[in-house]
Amino acid sequence: MSQSRLTELTWRQVRRAGERGIALLPVGSQEQHAGHLPMGTDTLLVEEVVDRALDLLDREAPESPESAELPVPEIVRLPALPFGHSPHHLFAAAVSLSAATLGAVLDDVLDSLVTSGYHRIMVVNGHGGNDEIMRLAVKRFALRARVTVAACSYWTLTAGEDEAGRPDVTPGHAGWFETSLMLAAHPGLVRTPVPARTPVEPPPLFDHPPHPGLTVERHGEWERVDGSTDDASGADADRGGRLLDDRARGLARAIRAFDAASR
Repeated sequence: MSQSRLTELTWRQVRRAGERGIALLPVGSQEQHAGHLPMGTDTLLVEEVVDRALDLLDREAPESPESAELPVPEIVRLPALPFGHSPHHLFAAAVSLSAATLGAVLDDVLDSLVTSGYHRIMVVNGHGGNDEIMRLAVKRFALRARVTVAACSYWTLTAGEDEAGRPDVTPGHAGWFETSLMLAAHPGLVRTPVPARTPVEPPPLFDHPPHPGLTVERHGEWERVDGSTDDASGADADRGGRLLDDRARGLARAIRAFDAASR
């Protein structure tokens, strides 16, 4: 695997890499994560998963004789976009882009990459509020530009090899999952001990819709649950590290699959 960072390349290197390489854009957010996690949690975690995935692709042998015969893809890692769509967290603190602005920013970034010579782009998201906007931007852009674009949220790409997770609280927000990952990746930024979360009744409708298939949002729910979706007091660094590795393996495999499908 040949990988480099866009900020460290000359323009001629950027142009050459675009001929065959994949531009990889992490997208995060800056928003409240209860009282024990930093504002940049989503950005820090998506960067961590991306970095671990690229390290795996550097170190791991191909998974099959067929993949061994494929040319090694060149990955150009862009700086993470640190702002996302977070109006539901402004009750406490956030730096939020509107849905229209985030969509326009993604359009401009994708357009810039294509104009700079890239034909294959992958967006990796770290914040739930960005997901629909990111996927729409990718679909819309591929209709008007000769480009192959992929999009994913890091927590959805698992290798399926680890049982450390708790699907009922994944990914959640400022809860067990994110806190476990942060204890593994950036323990110095987690304010410990993490207090137990007071049970909230009734549970918020955004996580517990009254009927399967419904998306329900009710005004004031995030403030009512004090900015977190579940109890983080049992978060564990060891399990968090295993979950990070599992997501990184999943992302590494997704990059390989995207590369093979888009050549």
